[in-house]
Amino acid sequence: TAVISSMSKHTDVSIVAMADLLPDQLQKGKVILDRLNAEKGFPAIQKANIYQGSRAYLQLLENKDIDAVLISSPAYTHPEFMEAAVQAGKHVYCEKPVAPDVEGCKRVERIGEAIKGKLSVVVGFQIRHASPYVEMVKRIHRGDIGDVLNAQLYYFSSEIKLKPYKDIPYDEARIRNHFHFRDLSGGILLDQGIHMIDVCNWALQGHAVSAIATGSSNHGAEFGDAWNNHQAIYEYPQGTHVSFHCSQIGKQFGDVCARFIGTKGIAEAHY
Repeated sequence: TAVISSMSKHTDVSIVAMADLLPDQLQKGKVILDRLNAEKGFPAIQKANIYQGSRAYLQLLENKDIDAVLISSPAYTHPEFMEAAVQAGKHVYCEKPVAPDVEGCKRVERIGEAIKGKLSVVVGFQIRHASPYVEMVKRIHRGDIGDVLNAQLYYFSSEIKLKPYKDIPYDEARIRNHFHFRDLSGGILLDQGIHMIDVCNWALQGHAVSAIATGSSNHGAEFGDAWNNHQAIYEYPQGTHVSFHCSQIGKQFGDVCARFIGTKGIAEAHY
């Protein structure tokens, strides 16, 4: 509920409906969303506009009072949910990653190409609007640090606690703990590290042409298969090399940084 909370606080948004696979998630979420509405003078979400189950998202999209939707479900659902939302004529803000696999990403690309400017569809790379990063990239593009020789990216996060997974169906346990499964979430590299890769693409005005990477699950959770640390070396056009490190270990959130080393200086920005 973090993104919808920010949207409510900073824009004139009335939250009129919600959908989820799990009833307890709806109960917890409604308390938060009703409070956000109350703070703006809007009514609570009507019971008829609360949808639960595997087809809940489709029921929500049939609601004519909805102009735009926020997709903050597990990553593996994003392509299907986004396609349905666009077909229903709704504007969309979809959390990143758009998918945990290549085919899902290509599907979202096709959705974007088919819109032809008729709808607003946004992916959660909101860091491109963060003042320190905007200023840093502006200076890099202006040539203040000369030619960029290499970049160093970090995303050191705290661990994600396991939610209860015993004595419930296995599929439900996986969905409730989707961040711990690589095929459902993509793991930390796609869930968090992707922000710094996006900043790097933005600053270098291109995309990596090759990558060498490794990782592991040191001190991993007893349920799931996602790695909790990655190390990658990317090569960008013009021979610029980028090192990326991310981890999701321990109770303390660490540093998030993009650092660019040029022939005339260094530029960096942190969270």
